[in-house]
Amino acid sequence: MSARRRRLGVTALAVLAPVLVWLAADPLLGHRLRITDGEQTLDIGALPAALVALLASLAGWGVLAALERFGVRRARTVWTGAAVVVLALSFVPLTGEGMDGGTRAALALMHLAVAAVLIPGLRTGSAIPAPPASGEARTAPAGGSAERVPRGRG
Repeated sequence: MSARRRRLGVTALAVLAPVLVWLAADPLLGHRLRITDGEQTLDIGALPAALVALLASLAGWGVLAALERFGVRRARTVWTGAAVVVLALSFVPLTGEGMDGGTRAALALMHLAVAAVLIPGLRTGSAIPAPPASGEARTAPAGGSAERVPRGRG
């Protein structure tokens, strides 16, 4: 499976993850996720949760691809550190006023669910494999067999 196809699958799972948390909290447990700011109330549904997860997934994928494309040393390690920082910062709004404990917990679980899928899922493998050195064996992904890359003649 290509890195692009695998990362697309990871993105789809990351979009599904907060929707599953929402399904457990709202329809199943009957706790409506609401944030109140003065006179305005924001109901958090499955579609906004999925859209935010999609945007976060695409942004993460884009940043990782850019790091890999521009040859940043240890691109996946740099990206993982940045992803953990972004996850930590995503909890800051949850410390504010305007939501009850159940909403706060559900939103925190949504953030963790997306991160639990994205961070290990996107950092696995490489979108742009380094070309093998001339005459060296190229190894296939886990479960595959190694093949010899022939050296060109002439």
